[in-house]
Amino acid sequence: MGRVWTDMRSSTGRKNTDRTNPGEGAYYIQGNTVRRSEAVPDYRRVQQERIQREKEAEERRRRRIARRNQERELRMSRSYVFFLSVAVMVFGVFAGTYIRVQSDVTARMKAISGLESQISDLKAENDEAYKRLNTSLDLESIKKQAIMELGMFYAKEAQIIYYTVGDDDYMNQYGEIPEK
Repeated sequence: MGRVWTDMRSSTGRKNTDRTNPGEGAYYIQGNTVRRSEAVPDYRRVQQERIQREKEAEERRRRRIARRNQERELRMSRSYVFFLSVAVMVFGVFAGTYIRVQSDVTARMKAISGLESQISDLKAENDEAYKRLNTSLDLESIKKQAIMELGMFYAKEAQIIYYTVGDDDYMNQYGEIPEK
């Protein structure tokens, strides 16, 4: 039969299972009994802790990157600031010019609409005056006065000269129209 060793713990707190050196506190188990049960580690909790540590590490990395980007943004060179200033001024000039041109266009449109209303008013007045003149004139009395008092008469057939005009919109007269 084998030897039975006593349960002695080493300085590390672990059992020494070395069977060759009984002075180190090793023991020998005979039979099927378990002397001490050890807790089974909770792997889910370990995995959750690992995931939590990874999330925290990722968050720290994001913060470090954001802080580095902020520092980089705060360090603008003078030439970059000068370029941005000039760009803003140029944009301001263009925007001001655009606004001024738009206001000029609006003012001219108002002036044009005012002139158009004046034209329509004048046309209405002209039409009214023309109708008033037409109704006030008696053409027969004018004809009698022209023939009797002024000695006017109708043209005879021999006095009428006919001429043709080309397809042009205008005509040039180079000499006097002959009398017959």
